[in-house]
Amino acid sequence: MSKLIYITNMSLDGYIEDETGAFDWVNPNQVFEFITELLRPIETYLYGRRLYETMVHWDAPLENYPPEQRDFARVWQKAEKIVFSRTLTGATRRNARVERDFDLEAIRKLKRESEHDIHIGGAQLAGLAFEANLVDECRLFVNPVIVGGGKPAFRAGLRRNFELLETRRFDTGVIHLRYRV
Repeated sequence: MSKLIYITNMSLDGYIEDETGAFDWVNPNQVFEFITELLRPIETYLYGRRLYETMVHWDAPLENYPPEQRDFARVWQKAEKIVFSRTLTGATRRNARVERDFDLEAIRKLKRESEHDIHIGGAQLAGLAFEANLVDECRLFVNPVIVGGGKPAFRAGLRRNFELLETRRFDTGVIHLRYRV
């Protein structure tokens, strides 16, 4: 059975976006290679509409990216994307499909049948998965910034115990935390 893994960048005060919806304080170049290796074995990404629309930037021809970003683009393009949205009429890129509802039984079945781990991105979608006890692991990239408000990485009222499995500190001050739920 595969694991469902929540992967996100967050501020020190626990937000993935500031109050304006911006996340320009996250510099993925700081941990680019590490994130690429983290995602390499994952073949399915579960996204909400907004995160998907942000990530489709990576679906351009590889020569459009600087050499140090091409491997990430290749890994992202290879994976299947399932986008949960009631407003998108269809996926706009290859290897993507739109589902209207986040069907918990379908996700359980996907976990049982998949030979590879599954990435879930976006706090709202992950919140639904946490509430249904579907998330097995969290990979948090804590950035050395306080944004003072915005969209939290975890839903209010959600309570779960985590077991720390791994930490890694980057020269930029970003800390990677890997937890088992």
